[in-house]
Amino acid sequence: MSHKENAKPAKIIIFASGSGTNAENIIKFFQKSKNAEVAAVLSNRRSAGALKKAHDLNVKALLFDREALYHTNDVLNILKDMDPDLIVLAGFLWLFPSNIIQAFPNKIINIHPALLPKYGGKGMYGSKVHESVISEKEKESGITIHYVNEKYDEGQTIFQATTPIDDNDTPETLASKIHELEYRHFPEVIQQLLEKKN
Repeated sequence: MSHKENAKPAKIIIFASGSGTNAENIIKFFQKSKNAEVAAVLSNRRSAGALKKAHDLNVKALLFDREALYHTNDVLNILKDMDPDLIVLAGFLWLFPSNIIQAFPNKIINIHPALLPKYGGKGMYGSKVHESVISEKEKESGITIHYVNEKYDEGQTIFQATTPIDDNDTPETLASKIHELEYRHFPEVIQQLLEKKN
């Protein structure tokens, strides 16, 4: 992509399974940008708040099922048609299929609510992560933004940020510290990655 004035903004597609607070934060961040935009939010859950938040912010929202992701090329073809510069997993809980990973090398990133390589892997998401971190008496936790490969939470790390854990922290209070890190850093890291690609 050139740096000409009429260069099209970079395209971001977000996958989310949950409430969509990170998706909403990213959409709003890039609504202020001339260089990039969120083109669509895709979800595997009909009840995902992420779909409603996308609608409310005038971003295309698409629902798909396991069949469309894993057993056909439906989701892959949607992505190929949209031709995103970056695919962002923001609280997306299914393992990403290898046909999509291979079609978009180094274009798929995920955020994890802990300091990988610790507290990652299948089943480690949301409050389960924070409960484990606290029960192991860790002194700090944080976020890891990483490339996505064929294994849960094992792709190359792009960025980490930390927060101290106090003696009186609960999984809930730790979760809110982690959310603050996500909201502050995730859009900025996405922006930096897009700038590098140009």
